[in-house]
Amino acid sequence: MSSPPDAFPSSLPDTPAQPLPTRSFATLRTIMALILREMSSRYGRSPGGYLWAILEPLGGIVVLGFAFALVVRTPPLGSSFLLFFSTGFLPFSLYGGIENTVARSLQFSKALLFYPAVTWVDAILARFILNSLTGLLVIYLLMTGIILTLDTRIVLDAPPIFLALALALLVGLGMGTLNCALIGKIPAWDRVWSIATRPLFLASGVFFLYEDMPKAAQDILWYNPVLHITGYMRMGFYPNYQPDYPSVAYVLFVGLVLLAFGVILIGRYHRDILND
Repeated sequence: MSSPPDAFPSSLPDTPAQPLPTRSFATLRTIMALILREMSSRYGRSPGGYLWAILEPLGGIVVLGFAFALVVRTPPLGSSFLLFFSTGFLPFSLYGGIENTVARSLQFSKALLFYPAVTWVDAILARFILNSLTGLLVIYLLMTGIILTLDTRIVLDAPPIFLALALALLVGLGMGTLNCALIGKIPAWDRVWSIATRPLFLASGVFFLYEDMPKAAQDILWYNPVLHITGYMRMGFYPNYQPDYPSVAYVLFVGLVLLAFGVILIGRYHRDILND
């Protein structure tokens, strides 16, 4: 008597694999969609669009340069107030723009973060990438225009300039990520941080050189990482200016520590932040 056939075959026939998008491709597509959404909402609906991204910092530089020229005969470096303030204002503005937009990433994309395909990492990376590219493009256009307008023989040193911009992006991302978690858990932190950092514009070397400050002020201001970034930026535009106070290691340490704490806090509390 023959045995009955197996109810379940020992092996299944080979079936063609279904093409499934990889997680990295899905993440990249999500980030691009978030970038396009922010571009349309921030620049597509206002008259002038992206033109305001250039006019706002340009207006600040011109006003600062003109106002300071009325008080002081010559700038601390070189002969152009416009160039001196540009080398301080633009890296500070890049840091501030990244910090401000990244800190509000969860608020900006809160409605979309309830979808499984969109994560808090996508929201932060989208805002960081878009505003980094925008900020770098604005700096390139403004510095090129200023150099051509002044018609001065400026010898640029590219490595310190690129280093300053990279450090500004890192510190802005780190501080913005940490503030994103703190603002989400403690809404009042947004105003507290805004008030506490108002002197940062003065403490970052936009108006002055670190070497011109009293020793007591130097000992305090040295711990401001943006001041180091300003120093590197000016080294790239003024060959004779070689300060010894900027420290790459210190700025990297601050930026990475802030980023690590921010990622840990958001990873732990992002669901609570979204449900508030």
